[in-house]
Amino acid sequence: MLAILAAHAVATVLAPVLVHRWGRRAFYPLALVPLGSLIWVAGHWPGSGPGQRLTVPWVPDLSMDITLRFDALAAIMSVLVLGVGALVLFYCADYFHHHDGHTEKRLPSFAAELVAFSGAMFGLVTSDNMLVLYVFWEITTVLSFLLVGHYAERATSRRAATQALLVTTLGGLAMLVGIVVIGNRAGTFLISELVADPPTGVAASVAVVLILVGALSKSAIVPLHFWLPGAMAAPTPVSAYLHAAAMVKAGVYLIARLTPGFSDAPEWRPTVISLGLLTMLLAGWRAMREYDLKLILAFGTVSQLGLITVMVGAGGSEMMLAGLAMLCAHAMFKAALFMVVGIIDHATGTRDIRRLAWLGDRSRPLLVIACCAAASMAALPPFLGFIAKEADFETVLHSPTLGAAAPVVLAGIVSGSVLTTVYTLRFVFGAFGRKGLPKPSTRVSEMHRPETLFLIPPAILAGAGLLFGLWPTGLDHVLSDYAETVPDPAGYDADYHLALWHGVNLPLLLSLVVLGAGIAVYVSRGRLRRARIGFLPLANADRIYDAVLRGADIMSVRLTAVTQRGSIPATQSVILTTLVLVPLAVLALGARDRPHFELWESPPQAVIGVLMLAAAFAATVMRNRLAAVLLVGVTGYGCGVIFAFHGAPDLALTQFLVETLTLVVFVLVLRVLPAETGGADIQRFRVPRAVLAVAVGATVTTLAAFAMAARSGRPIAELLPDAAYLRGHGSNTVNVLLVDIRAWDTLGEISVLLVAATGVASMVFRNRRFGAAPRVADVRDAGQPDIGKLAVHSVNSPAAGDVTWLRGSELRDPRNRSLVLEVATRLIFPVMMVLSAYFFFAGHNVPGGGFAGGLMAGLALVLRYLAGGRYELGEALPLDAGKILGAGLMLSAGTAAASLLAGAPVLSSALIEFDVPVLGTVKFVTALFFDMGVYLIVVGLVLDVLRSLGAQIDEELGRTR
Repeated sequence: MLAILAAHAVATVLAPVLVHRWGRRAFYPLALVPLGSLIWVAGHWPGSGPGQRLTVPWVPDLSMDITLRFDALAAIMSVLVLGVGALVLFYCADYFHHHDGHTEKRLPSFAAELVAFSGAMFGLVTSDNMLVLYVFWEITTVLSFLLVGHYAERATSRRAATQALLVTTLGGLAMLVGIVVIGNRAGTFLISELVADPPTGVAASVAVVLILVGALSKSAIVPLHFWLPGAMAAPTPVSAYLHAAAMVKAGVYLIARLTPGFSDAPEWRPTVISLGLLTMLLAGWRAMREYDLKLILAFGTVSQLGLITVMVGAGGSEMMLAGLAMLCAHAMFKAALFMVVGIIDHATGTRDIRRLAWLGDRSRPLLVIACCAAASMAALPPFLGFIAKEADFETVLHSPTLGAAAPVVLAGIVSGSVLTTVYTLRFVFGAFGRKGLPKPSTRVSEMHRPETLFLIPPAILAGAGLLFGLWPTGLDHVLSDYAETVPDPAGYDADYHLALWHGVNLPLLLSLVVLGAGIAVYVSRGRLRRARIGFLPLANADRIYDAVLRGADIMSVRLTAVTQRGSIPATQSVILTTLVLVPLAVLALGARDRPHFELWESPPQAVIGVLMLAAAFAATVMRNRLAAVLLVGVTGYGCGVIFAFHGAPDLALTQFLVETLTLVVFVLVLRVLPAETGGADIQRFRVPRAVLAVAVGATVTTLAAFAMAARSGRPIAELLPDAAYLRGHGSNTVNVLLVDIRAWDTLGEISVLLVAATGVASMVFRNRRFGAAPRVADVRDAGQPDIGKLAVHSVNSPAAGDVTWLRGSELRDPRNRSLVLEVATRLIFPVMMVLSAYFFFAGHNVPGGGFAGGLMAGLALVLRYLAGGRYELGEALPLDAGKILGAGLMLSAGTAAASLLAGAPVLSSALIEFDVPVLGTVKFVTALFFDMGVYLIVVGLVLDVLRSLGAQIDEELGRTR
C-alpha cells in the first residue's frame, strides 16, 4: 500500500516533465501507474475478514500514525479509483489531441494533479486512522479545486472551482470537529475500533452528525448538492473521474464504512434516508430540464448518489450489498457516459442537445457504447444497472431495519427511478436522435469522426457493465465480503444474492412499471410542458449560495468598519485593553497562590533596570523620532544584559543582534517620515495612553509573578540541559531546543518570518517583487553615467576621492559618502562573515547557531549597504532574496521529510561520526541542515528588508529629488 502511494507521488513529480517532453502522449505511461496498482490490488484481494493492516509511526503524540487497512470495502473502492483512473488517463491522451504541451500551457500541471488525485483517493479509502483519512480528504478537495479550475481564464471555471472548494471545505471542517470529538470520546481514532465499539452519549451524537455533514457535502447531497453541476466547467476527463467514480464516492464510502457501527444511532437513519431520497427526487427532476449533456449527467449523478446513500446508510447486510452493487454500476456507466460526452464535444464542438441531430448515424460505434452505458443507467436487462436496481427494490421491500418506513422509502426510490428513465431517454435521443430533421445538423455535418483509441476507455466501462450483468455471481462474492460485516437484527436470516433472474416477483413488476412510466413521461413531455408541469417552483440552491456569500461579504464589511477604523492607535488600544482586562478578570475570579519574587539579585541588575526605566520614560516624551527609537533600543540592549547576568549568553547574543537589526530597520523607515512628531499629536490622549501603558506593564508583571507562584512541579528548564546533550547531542541548550526538541515551533516561526518578509516587500515593490539587487555592471551595461564621478567635478567633498574602497560607492553621490566608513567596512565585513560562520557551525555547543549566524551575516550586509549604497548591496550578495528564502524553507522542511522517510520521528536528529586524516574523529548532528535553513531564511529576510525598505526607497527618493 505504501508502494502504491509512493508510486503515485513519484509519478506526480515526473508528470510535468513527461508532458513537457512528450506532450499529450505522456498520459499513456502515466496510466500505467494506477494500472499497475490495480494489478497489485487484484493479486492481494483480502476476501472476508479484517484484511491487511499496516502502521507507520508518524505523530504518535497526536494519534496521527499512518494506519492503512486493506479489507473488502477498501479493495472495492480501490478497483473503482485505480481502474477508472487508468482509463481516464488513457482517455486524456486523445481528449487533448488539439492541445499539446505548447498550446495547452496548464497540461503538465493537469497531468500531475490527476495522478496525485488517484493516489490521494487510494490513501483515503485505505486509511484506518480518521485523522489521516481527513488529510487525504482535504488533499482531494484541493486537487479538485485545481482540476475544476483548469481553464482559469474562464470566469465560469473560477466560480465553479471556488464554489466546490468552499462547500466541500466547509463540510470537511465540520467533519474534522466530529472526528476530534468522537475520537476523544472513544479514546481512539481508528475506524475499525470505532465501528467495533461505537461510543454513545450526547457528544458522540453531535460528532456523528458533524461527520455526516462532511460526508454528505462531499457526495453532493441536498442541501449541499449544487456544487457538483457547477463543477461541470472542468474538462470532461475530470468529470468522468472525480464526479462520476472517485471524489463524489468518498462521502458514500465513509457512510458505508461507518454504517456497521453507527446505523442504529438515533440520528443516523433519519438524516441519511430523508436527505438521500430528497436528493434523488430533486436532482432527477432538474436533470429532465437541462439541455447540456454534461449537466444532464451531472444532475443524474447527484440523483443516483442520493439513492446509493440511502442504500449503504440504512443498515442491514442485504441493503449494503444492493447499495455497493449500485455504486459499482454507477461508476461504470456514468464514467463511460461522461467520456462519451467528451467525445461528442471534441468531435462537434457542442454539448447542447438542441444542436445535435443524426449523430447516431454519423458515428455508430459511439452510439452503441452510449446505448449500452445508458441502458445500465436506466436499469435495463441484462446490464448491471438492472441487477442493482432490482436488488434495491427487493432489499428495501423486506428490510428489517426500515420497519414501517419501508413503503415510503420504496415509493421514493420508484419515483426517482422513473425520473432516471426519463433523463436517460432525454440523453440518448437528445444526443443521437434524428429529431425529425431531414439531414444532420450543422455541428454534426462538420464533425470529425473520433479515433478508435478515443473510444476504447468508454467501451471498456460499458462492456464491464454488460459483463457483470451477465455474470453477477463474481461481483456478488466480492461485495458480500463486506456486506456481511453489517449486522442484521437478531433472528433475521439474510440470504439475498445478486442474480440476473429472480423469477416473476414484485421487484420485476416494479422495474416494468418504472420503465413504462418513464417512457410515457418522455413521450408526453410536450403535453406536460404545455401544462407547465416542467416549471414547478423549486428552490435554486445556487442562488441561495450566492445570497449567503453576499450576506457574508456585507457582514464582514460592516464588522470591519466597526472594529478596524484604519487607526493604528485605536486598534492597538483595543488589543492592549483586552490584554489587561481579560487575564486580570480571570485571575481575580480564579484560584491563585501568593506570589513571591525578588526585584534583583545583584546591584548591577538594579543599575541596568534603572537605566532601562529612564530610557523608556524618555522615549515617551521625546519628540524626535530617531532619538525615541534609540531610547527604545536602550531598553532592548538592557534586556540582553539582564540575560547575560542570569547566565544566558546565547539569549543575550541573539537579543543584541536582533536589537541592532531592528534599529537599522527603524532608521530606514524613518527616512520617509518627518524628523519630529507634532506637538498636538503628543498631547492628544496623553493621559489615557499613559494609563493604558502602565496598566499593560503592571498586568504582564502580575501575570508573570502569579504564574511563577503557581508552579507545583519540577521546572522543565532543569531537564533541558540533559535532554539537549543526550537527545540532541549538543551542549548549547538554546540551540538544541530550537533545531531539535522544539523544531516544530521553529519551523512555524521561520515560515511566519518568510510570509512577513514577502508581504512587506510586496507592498513596497509595487511592480516587480522578485529579482536580485542592482549591481555596478548593470548600470554600466545600460550606458548610464557614473553619478559619483559626475558629482566629483561639481561637489568639493572631502569624503570623495579617487580611491574607491567599495565598488558600489562609484555610483553614489559623494555628499553621502564616508571614506572612514568605507575603509572600516572593507576591513570589518570579512571578519563579520567569519564570525557568522563560526556562530553557525559552533552554535550546537557554544553560544550561536543558525539564527545568530544569520543575524551576524545580515548585519554584515547592512554595513555594506550603509557604506556603499544599493549597488554595493548587489555586489555583496548578487542573489534573489526570494530564492534564498525559498531555499532555506525547503531545506528546513526537507529535514522533516528526510527523517520521516528514514523511519525516525519528524524533525529528529542523528549523530554522525567519521574519521578524517590529521583531524581525527569528526562529529556533526543532522540538525545542522535544519539550522542551515534557518540561517538562509534570516539572511534572505535581511536582504529582502534592505532591498525593500532600503534600496527601493533610495531609488524613489532619488527620483523625487
